[in-house]
Amino acid sequence: MSAAPGGAPAGGQGRGQAPAMDLGQLIADPATRIVVCCGAGGVGKTTTSAALALAAAEAGRSVVVLTIDPARRLAQSLGLVELDNEPRRVDVPGIDGELHAMMLDMKRTFDDVVTAHSTPERAQQILDNPFYQALSSSFAGTQEYMAMEKLGQLRAADRWDLIIVDTPPSRSALDFLDAPNRMGRFLDGTMIRLLTAPSRTGFKFASAGLLFFSRIISKILGGQLLRDISAFVAALDTMFGGFRERATATFELLRRPGTWFVVVAAPEPDALREASYFVDRLSAEGMPLAGLVLNRTHPPATTALSATRAEGAAEEVAESGGDTAALTAAALRVHAERMQQAAREQHLADRFTSAHPEVAVRTVPAAAGDVHDVDGLRGMAEALTGADDDTPTGTPRTRVFPARRG
Repeated sequence: MSAAPGGAPAGGQGRGQAPAMDLGQLIADPATRIVVCCGAGGVGKTTTSAALALAAAEAGRSVVVLTIDPARRLAQSLGLVELDNEPRRVDVPGIDGELHAMMLDMKRTFDDVVTAHSTPERAQQILDNPFYQALSSSFAGTQEYMAMEKLGQLRAADRWDLIIVDTPPSRSALDFLDAPNRMGRFLDGTMIRLLTAPSRTGFKFASAGLLFFSRIISKILGGQLLRDISAFVAALDTMFGGFRERATATFELLRRPGTWFVVVAAPEPDALREASYFVDRLSAEGMPLAGLVLNRTHPPATTALSATRAEGAAEEVAESGGDTAALTAAALRVHAERMQQAAREQHLADRFTSAHPEVAVRTVPAAAGDVHDVDGLRGMAEALTGADDDTPTGTPRTRVFPARRG
């Protein structure tokens, strides 16, 4: 697996500590052309993608961020009413580069593929087919495949020097890499071939066994659905090679120099377990990993006062009965809880690092509220790209909690 530029070597860290990830250098580097943000659902991939895109535009790059987030949070945070299947320019005062954003329209992308790679008559046959309409709108894996298809289109257009992809909110982060092969296997699979064999060979020449099989499937699926599938595959037959070629080309694009994967996770067991699976998969596929963004962490405002001492002080203050005793005791208890939470989050991060000591880490504190505007994105961009040791408490951005001494 490739090492991220600017990442400190694992050997330069203390025992058990993750190397640092320099995302600022990575997105400013002209050699970086694609950044893919991936991870489990609900960990902040969309906001991370938008914040990195804004930081890259402020560094002077021409950037397009592709989101597959149906909640439209990206549009809101960028000050746009909505996003659609074509990149839109985002007017951000004071940036040296350009920022464009778009939201994947799965069906429209599929329609564009059919139109671009078929004759007008054949394209219309496919677009009007009921089975195609269901496939392009709701078939499992179509969204992930179309995200890959759109990425290939954006890279081929060569209008932007950096593309940032917010991967689909899949049940599993691995679906994004699996989608092209899964779609190809479906369209060229044995079952589809059997279902459409009569249309390919003609019932006159079909075997008795095949006709018997077709009659059984007709009873299960319904004769009309079987005819719709048959007509769809017959019309799409000339495109099989194109689907496979484009899927292979985009998959290989993700392996080339200039592409980096950023795995995003929250400090939760399930999210980090998913991140671990994804890191292993990227390594197995030989794809370049920049590192892990541990999002929505809760570092304490100060580490000078331990949780134990804070709890003890809270009891003493509460017993004193002064005018501000209740408020002071409550503040001390909140600090103790924050210290304990940070320690738990660091423990989870340390378990990940123990399993993947070569993976660089960047922690990002949880925002006070939802990120809903450009200022909020700028704040997150600073947390993502700021100097590793430039924090209020001096704790490196690779960590939630300071490392133990000794």
